[in-house]
Amino acid sequence: MLLLGARQVGKTWLMREFGARAFERVAYIRFDRNMTMRRVFEEDGADIPLLLSHLQAEVGFKLDAGSTLLILDEIQECPAALTALKYFCEDVPELHVIAAGSLLGVRQHEGTGFPVGKVNTQMLYPMSYTEFLRAVGQGVLAELLEAGDWRAVSPFHERLAELLRLYYFVGGMPEAVTRYVETGDFAQVREVQRELVFNYEQDFSKHAPKNVAAKIAQIWDSVPTQLAKENKRFLYGDVKKGWRAKDLEDAMDWLLRAGLIYHCHRITKPALPVDSYRDGAFKVFFSDVGLLGAKAGLDASVLIQGNRIFQEFKGALAEQYVQQQLRAECGISPAYWLSESSRTELDFLFTSAMAVVPVEVKAELNTQAKSLKAYCAKFTPPVAVRTSMHEYHTQPLALPDGGSTQLIDLPLYAVCRMAAECAAVQSL
Repeated sequence: MLLLGARQVGKTWLMREFGARAFERVAYIRFDRNMTMRRVFEEDGADIPLLLSHLQAEVGFKLDAGSTLLILDEIQECPAALTALKYFCEDVPELHVIAAGSLLGVRQHEGTGFPVGKVNTQMLYPMSYTEFLRAVGQGVLAELLEAGDWRAVSPFHERLAELLRLYYFVGGMPEAVTRYVETGDFAQVREVQRELVFNYEQDFSKHAPKNVAAKIAQIWDSVPTQLAKENKRFLYGDVKKGWRAKDLEDAMDWLLRAGLIYHCHRITKPALPVDSYRDGAFKVFFSDVGLLGAKAGLDASVLIQGNRIFQEFKGALAEQYVQQQLRAECGISPAYWLSESSRTELDFLFTSAMAVVPVEVKAELNTQAKSLKAYCAKFTPPVAVRTSMHEYHTQPLALPDGGSTQLIDLPLYAVCRMAAECAAVQSL
């Protein structure tokens, strides 16, 4: 297995914890700190028997299949080790091997000995809302949400909404969540997030070409401002006046490859396959809602003042949260739609059971959803989702042609159920 993700999302901890729980022994190799092993893989990576003997000498015990987990960490520092994953798969498939590296570093080696088809690749995102619930001692609530037991969830609606507001602030970066669990101090959580943001920004100059690093920083700085706009489409000219796509494409690609931002592409027509209807426009989101709040300077005091968190930066936080959960919980990379007149915009679209599902995000209790209703009247989808701070509810939405769309009112705290609820409604 190859575990990928942005820096500081917990890849190393997860591999070592898994090894400690599931195996008798763990052989741990970290390439950024072990030049000897880098040379071994570069010289003998294709000779698995010889490579195994070197690894055993390094860790001091035999790598027994079934009882030993071999961990190859920071594998982007040793391209030969990436290639060797193919030989492990072919020559000793009974040995359990897991590797991890920064998304940017590994992607730089794609096409140059990358073990395509020989490894299971898994993306690791910041902790989702349900994972956050478990971390703060609310695992039973997480189980109720994941099961979609709405009658059991209903009495805890307000508590789940308050915990969601807390998640908007703390986010899902493991170090920030740990600090909150240990201290309950919002100021300390924000300090952790600011340090993470600072470390990411230091990476721009450390790992990006000099002529690109400054542009990366400017794009990164502009994301919160662009998300705060009513029309959240990313505009290159808002990064620096007069700049166009060609001026910033290399910097944008670097941030995408590093896993620090995600694009939500605009489509011109809600038809299958969705990706074939992209028109070049897109929205840009951070990898984590807590980091977005830290970068935007959102003060911790808004948590104590209830709904104020939704009055300041409310649309950006809600959309950031929803797309983040869709990726982490549902495996969905959403798109969005804008009408030809630019008067109607749907926050997100995704594919479910050969249908395009529209999603409108409401940060509070206002569920008028004019854009969603206009979209449904035009395209008559079998199912649509309106997510807000209301409780779960389903109802038919009457359409002008006499038909109806099944409308799912899904609480924001239950975005983890979006794909499952849509599939269930479509199967009826």
